[in-house]
Amino acid sequence: MRVLFVHQNFPAQYRHVAPALARRRGVQVVGLGENPGEALPGVQHVRYKAPPEGSREIHRYVRRFEAAVFRGQQVARAALALKERGFVPDLVCCHPGWGEGLYLRDVWPEARLLYYFEFYYRAAGADVGFEPPGPVPIDDACRVRTMNATHLLSLEQADWGQTPTRWQASRFPDWARARLSVVHEGVDTAAIRRQPEARFTLPDGRVLGPDDEVVTFVARGLEPYRGFHVFMRALPEIMARRPRAQVVVVGGDEPHYGAKPPEGGTWREVMLAELGERLDRARLHFTGKVPHARLLSLLSLSSAHVYLTYPFVLSWSVIEAMACGCLVIGSRTPPIEEVIEHGRNGLLVDFFSSAELAGAVARALAEPAAMAPLRRAARRTAEERFDLHRVCLPRQLALLDAVAAGRRPAFSDAA
Repeated sequence: MRVLFVHQNFPAQYRHVAPALARRRGVQVVGLGENPGEALPGVQHVRYKAPPEGSREIHRYVRRFEAAVFRGQQVARAALALKERGFVPDLVCCHPGWGEGLYLRDVWPEARLLYYFEFYYRAAGADVGFEPPGPVPIDDACRVRTMNATHLLSLEQADWGQTPTRWQASRFPDWARARLSVVHEGVDTAAIRRQPEARFTLPDGRVLGPDDEVVTFVARGLEPYRGFHVFMRALPEIMARRPRAQVVVVGGDEPHYGAKPPEGGTWREVMLAELGERLDRARLHFTGKVPHARLLSLLSLSSAHVYLTYPFVLSWSVIEAMACGCLVIGSRTPPIEEVIEHGRNGLLVDFFSSAELAGAVARALAEPAAMAPLRRAARRTAEERFDLHRVCLPRQLALLDAVAAGRRPAFSDAA
């Protein structure tokens, strides 16, 4: 069997399943992406050329779709080159969100296509219009509807779809959910666990250890989508009530989902200017992005881990924090509510209430013994629902096998 994985940042979501397939006898696995990624054992990595820039003169509703068409064209050309060299896949697994999957059916009409559908955009009930709450202007609603053009074309040609959470599945139209399986990529809970003797070196050279009181916040981009502004506004109260607390913020300045500040600069700069001397800057540490091993060391030291998000895609980092036995204080928003139950395996607060967040963090720091059962329950949730080797990888492989064989998978979005 021949299997092709397509993702602009390959391996991305396919980091575990691609080499697992490659370990099977008689299976050839190729990964196709734009950017050079992590080398995986047994997987041939092929790159496609970066797509050209689109025109700024085009209607703003379709700029994103034009970019997807350019990317899909480049992927199709790379796919044709693979075909000319004799590679004809039985199964193609693709994340079509940026357009990679638009024309793969035209290159390989007989291949089975399994697409990873991450998010379907709507003008109500999710990220759009969440902040500030209220009706979305008709111009924005039309733009958001048009953003789904790439997904709709991809849904039409895919044999089956995959998405990581039930809530993300619920965003898709009913007819699409009928061919959509909820399968998370999983977390290696044997490797990702609390490290009793962990240490973490701060940017100023100080070293945090198990005896320190540490508040953690992790996001790829420090931006409103992940509640960075709400978290920052809670810090003056947290720092006042917990004079020993060290606050460590991991993430880059470039937004990954939302817009840059309208006044320019970065959200970090905006929030630091807003809060000024109310913050004890000696106890607030911005690390930027850090290697995964360092992140796990930090999570192992976390006394309270804050994870806030608009109703949007769920970050891998929150599952990893739970696997590390962190006391997660999350926002009462989907899909967090799908994995954290308030008072059982974590704490939930109103996304918009910095005061409620500050109170929850201060309480967690003041009552570590009372929080211990929640930490243990968080770890159990990660093991029982998201363990890579016992739960998620077997389900992914079963899904791929079913689609490759032309069978209807045994589980769907109701699983």
